[in-house]
Amino acid sequence: MKKRFSMFTVSALVIVSLFAGMQINELISGDDIYAQLGKFKDVLVLTEKYYIDEVSTTELTEAAVTGLLEKLDPHSVYIAPRTFERVTEEFKGKYEGIGISFRILNDTITVLETIGGGPSARLGILSNDRIVKIDDRSAIKFDETQVQKSLRGPKGTRVSVTIVRPGTPEPLVYEITRDEISLASIDAAFMINDDVGYIQANKFNEQTHAEIQRSLNKLKEQGMKRLVLDLRWNPGGYLDQAVKMTDLFLDGGTKENPRKIVYTKARRSEFDETFVASTGEPFEKLPVIVLINHGSASASEIVAGAIQDWDRGLVVGETSFGKGLVQRQWPLSDGSALRLTIAKYYTPSGRLIQRAYEGKDRSEYQREAYERNEEEGYNVEHDLDTPISQDSARPVFKTQSGRVVYGGGGITPDYIVKDNYLTQTTANIRRRDLFVAYTSSYLTGEGLSFRSTYGNNLKDFQKSYKVSEGMVKEFKMFVESKGVTVDEKDFQKDLEYIKSALKANIAQSLWGREGMVSIYLETDKQIQKALTLFPEAEKIAGLHLTR
Repeated sequence: MKKRFSMFTVSALVIVSLFAGMQINELISGDDIYAQLGKFKDVLVLTEKYYIDEVSTTELTEAAVTGLLEKLDPHSVYIAPRTFERVTEEFKGKYEGIGISFRILNDTITVLETIGGGPSARLGILSNDRIVKIDDRSAIKFDETQVQKSLRGPKGTRVSVTIVRPGTPEPLVYEITRDEISLASIDAAFMINDDVGYIQANKFNEQTHAEIQRSLNKLKEQGMKRLVLDLRWNPGGYLDQAVKMTDLFLDGGTKENPRKIVYTKARRSEFDETFVASTGEPFEKLPVIVLINHGSASASEIVAGAIQDWDRGLVVGETSFGKGLVQRQWPLSDGSALRLTIAKYYTPSGRLIQRAYEGKDRSEYQREAYERNEEEGYNVEHDLDTPISQDSARPVFKTQSGRVVYGGGGITPDYIVKDNYLTQTTANIRRRDLFVAYTSSYLTGEGLSFRSTYGNNLKDFQKSYKVSEGMVKEFKMFVESKGVTVDEKDFQKDLEYIKSALKANIAQSLWGREGMVSIYLETDKQIQKALTLFPEAEKIAGLHLTR
């Protein structure tokens, strides 16, 4: 404790001397950047040479860099070497490995689903399989880091996994050749009913535009005439991918008045950019509803803002996060990276989406986005009682048809529908991952026959399977056996959600992510309301499509 406290103290000293201008004998210098770098070097050298305890200069430098960035905006960050590789994978949208998603349940690697087209899926590995050995070494009690180190590796290399499959008496040994695996940014793309398609995007990485194009074409072949684009909990990503996604739904306007998607303003003029739509995509007149919530940020807000500003469709849900800053990432020499804000972005009407962050610590800034008190209901004219409409300091803008919209606080929906908020009991159950753990156990026993009963028929499962009262009671006992206190009033209040979650996790085991999402949508307030609003969305879009 003494050593850790001492290192923290030294880190603070370095940061304060660097940024607050403390007068530490001869370490005083002017504002010249090289003098400041000299000051930091002197402090670091003196600390490493004379401090009472041994210190890590790497840790002190990282602490100083982190302290520097805390003086800037909330979205400029330092990415340590140990996390940079993972972050790079997420944005590039691919890695090399065997292609499974998994959980550690009861100290055992349990396959949640195989990634379509990946080596595990091609060999016939199934959800709910248990990996007990990797290359003849026991994998019991592996943590997630050990699993990833063992299963990931260069394309073309081989790994042996021994699997215990419920209902199969003998362990199964698979020899898997690793391959490039896509980290999909589109979680689900399917038809909700005969004419409404649904696409759920979880991020904007290098693959997003290609993925959504494939999804739209697939749904069009299946009869899609309307689209729900779900950007809830999508934190954003690459700006160019948001532009390309939006361009799928907007025409290019005219030569004299091109249709802007987004533009940026920066201190340095080379970072000023304007992005405009082009004409020619087959989805430019497709009725669209965009779903957003408090977790929709950055690139998600670019898409929603452009759709709203051009009256291209309706935005439904809850006010978005409010991140209107553009970051550029620079790799550093030690394998770390600096992600620095270089510009602000504005929607076509001129709205800056960024919330105020001056004078707030980062935790307060983050918390604000999730603590808005919004009135539910029709908000096409943006006259509902919301924190944004109440704030007389918010700048007012107009959409293409003259509707009022506000800047400086995220995207406020045209129809506000609050999410299904869970009680503390159910939130604890979900936080402990007990829906997944119970479903895995259930499919090992009573639910073992599901595959043969339903086969590939998800629609039959949706219509005919009901979670029984007996299953609910058994689940409750399972939860209590894991040390979670169940408040009966909470449990009954969330009973519809609990049944939906159990059914959805069974569906994931049989049909993957799309199976799970399709079940959850049946009790999703926001999506169910959105499905009733297409006449209004078409009316809004017609205001400019017929001009």
